[in-house]
Amino acid sequence: MKIAITTTSPDIKAEIDPRFGRGANFLIVDLDTQDWHAVPNPGVSASGGAGIRAAQFISDQQVDAVISGDFGPNAYGALKQAGISMYLFGSSHTVQEALENYKSGQMEVLTAPVGGGRGRR
Repeated sequence: MKIAITTTSPDIKAEIDPRFGRGANFLIVDLDTQDWHAVPNPGVSASGGAGIRAAQFISDQQVDAVISGDFGPNAYGALKQAGISMYLFGSSHTVQEALENYKSGQMEVLTAPVGGGRGRR
C-alpha cells in the first residue's frame, strides 16, 4: 500500500504541510517495504486549479491514500473518483507521527471536502 503525505520539505523527517493543493511536497511511502521518495507538488505554483493538478499528479503516482489538512471540493472530487482515500493529519506534526497515527487507525477519513487548515487540531 502506498500513501502520500503533504510535507514542508522533501525528507522522511519533515513536518506536515496542511495544504493539499498548494503543499510544497508529497512524500510517498510504501507501507509494505518502508521505501519512500519525495516529489515537488506540481500544483504549488499554479495560478488556478492547484487542487485538481495535485490530485491528478497523486493519481498518477498510484497511491492508495493521502494525508493532509485541506481537500477542497475539486481536489476531493478528483481523488474520490480515482479511488484514493483522504485523511486529516489531526494531531500529527511530522511524517513519522502521521504514519504511526495512520497505522493505528487514529486518523479521520474524509467523507466530504474540507478546507481552512482543519487538519491541525
